[in-house]
Amino acid sequence: MSSRLVVETREIDPIEDLLAFADPARPLAWLRRGDGIVAVGDDVVETIRVSAGAESLRSATIAAAWRDLTDGAEIDDPLALPGTGLVAFGALTFDESSASDSILVLPATVIGRHRGRSWITRIRRTPAAADAATVPEVRPYGPHWAGTVGPGAQSPQGYQDSVRRALGRISDGELSKVVLARDLTGSIPAGSDLRRLVRALSTGYPDTWAFAVDGLIGASPETLVTVQQRTVTARVLAGTIGRGADADADTAASAHLASSTKDLDEHEYAVQSVLASLRPHTRALAASEQPFLLKLPNLFHLATDVEGELADGGSALDLIGALHPTAAVAGTPTAAAIAAIRELEPFDRGRYAGPVGWVDAAGNGEWAIALRCAQFSPAEHDVAVTAYAGAGIVAGSDPESELLETRVKFRPLVDALA
Repeated sequence: MSSRLVVETREIDPIEDLLAFADPARPLAWLRRGDGIVAVGDDVVETIRVSAGAESLRSATIAAAWRDLTDGAEIDDPLALPGTGLVAFGALTFDESSASDSILVLPATVIGRHRGRSWITRIRRTPAAADAATVPEVRPYGPHWAGTVGPGAQSPQGYQDSVRRALGRISDGELSKVVLARDLTGSIPAGSDLRRLVRALSTGYPDTWAFAVDGLIGASPETLVTVQQRTVTARVLAGTIGRGADADADTAASAHLASSTKDLDEHEYAVQSVLASLRPHTRALAASEQPFLLKLPNLFHLATDVEGELADGGSALDLIGALHPTAAVAGTPTAAAIAAIRELEPFDRGRYAGPVGWVDAAGNGEWAIALRCAQFSPAEHDVAVTAYAGAGIVAGSDPESELLETRVKFRPLVDALA
């Protein structure tokens, strides 16, 4: 490295719309209920990219590179809030063999908000200028746009056929659970302001993590892991049902999910997977005894919160390596589930269902599983879009019901694109 990093965080007057400072074509953002962090413009200090074929797990390679990059950094952060100081945005692939890159991006300027307090962070390789607290100009939003998506590599019929093949493997004892996804592909006009999509997802689904990292944009309800002052928390989601059309149907749907043996079993697999992965890295690890119902605008999930204390000198990136992929997005046993996914899905998931979030120099961070998302890639005359949604297949799963579940999960993104 040419020189060590110099970082200054300063409190500023409250900012209402963080996204107004982001780059319209390639926003970097992490938002929940209006709080979060956003990179200002497109000026980047460093990008860490890891491709398939790395000697160790991609998360471990990124964690080591991040430690090297932040070693000896001069950090002036009087606020010490989640997201202040030296922070980078990341998105990792679901599968180590994916052709897509796993990435960690260190922007030059970050604007953030947490519980009513706003700040700006400037990151340089030389001492920062004296105007550390000067707020940049906002970037006006571009015109509204619409995109369309349709069946991708996996057709609705093909998806049901894959579910049937998975059920055969489950009945043969190869697997207890496998999560199968399907894709939708399409395009949006070149020059579209992608911040509009991030804002639509963030406002429409405020209890999710709305994210934008290197063209991956979505709104995930599922926390992979959060580390703050060495406290580790995770939220496990597995078991899903669509919301009812009226109050009575809503109540019936939630009651059905809460008493469904199939969904409760699927949920328990996922919880035990997370606990087993975290135990070697934590102390005083505990999970709630019964799942609760997480209510989103379009569906209910069974959810369990897990909490512990970081036991070693690890960071959020190290815990990602331990946790990913969870049973909630891969299956059980993990190796057999990954092998089945590679055979039964006719596409590369890329970063779908992989870890997405941020990390700071102390190892704190917030990471979700990239769900309800799409990858945007510049094409010749427009921007290509690939969206993904999946469902957990266990003994007793019905192919048509699982297809309907993916339709419900596609809705947030399809509605926002339209």
